Amino acid sequence: MLRVGLTGGLGSGKSTVAKIFAALGAHVLQSDAIGRELMEPGHAVYKDIVAHFGEAVVLPDGKLDRGALARIAFADGRVEELNAIVHPAVIARQAVLIAEIAARDVHAVVIVESALIFETNYAQTNDAQTNDAQTSDDASAAGSRWQSRFDRIILVTAPEELKIARFVARCAAGEVLNAERQTELESEARRRLAQQLSDERKSAMCDYVLTNGGSLQELEWQVDQLWPILQAAAA
Repeated sequence: MLRVGLTGGLGSGKSTVAKIFAALGAHVLQSDAIGRELMEPGHAVYKDIVAHFGEAVVLPDGKLDRGALARIAFADGRVEELNAIVHPAVIARQAVLIAEIAARDVHAVVIVESALIFETNYAQTNDAQTNDAQTSDDASAAGSRWQSRFDRIILVTAPEELKIARFVARCAAGEVLNAERQTELESEARRRLAQQLSDERKSAMCDYVLTNGGSLQELEWQVDQLWPILQAAAA
């Protein structure tokens, strides 16, 4: 089988690329979806988040207030505290799911969609699931952390202003934006992008780069060209 990491900054369009690959036959695991599942009541991640951040992040129905948690993590500069709880659990769950897919299909192409492949300080080694203390500022070290998890890595890129515009559009779906709200969302996008490695640094550590600054058809063409290459590597 072939284990592929699919990454890209906020608003790059990696989720769109993941959907295209899934339609072609890839097994796609979305890190965000796994994280959301593990953050539901009853899971250890949920309990650890509440214990660490307090009851202020819990809604009356007992679920996490994701908006409040996001504000604490990003606006208050505590995102790494949240990552320390969520990332190891998500990575461990991905490993289990990949093993299950491999047992069913030895020639599978498994694509793990994750925005923070290089930024996270947590990774799984070949010997055990351990916290990795290396700093994400060291790009070469960041890349080496993931060599035991992925056989190939794909980066999806887009111009920064387009990334910001996509983030604003996604957050404001169905909302009529005034100038103040527009500025608020743009600032939030820039704050999040600043916490991620640049496309230039990431591209040096990736096997393939897809550019998503044009039409959907252009993006689909790029994925169509790459898909048989991944299939051949899996076989």
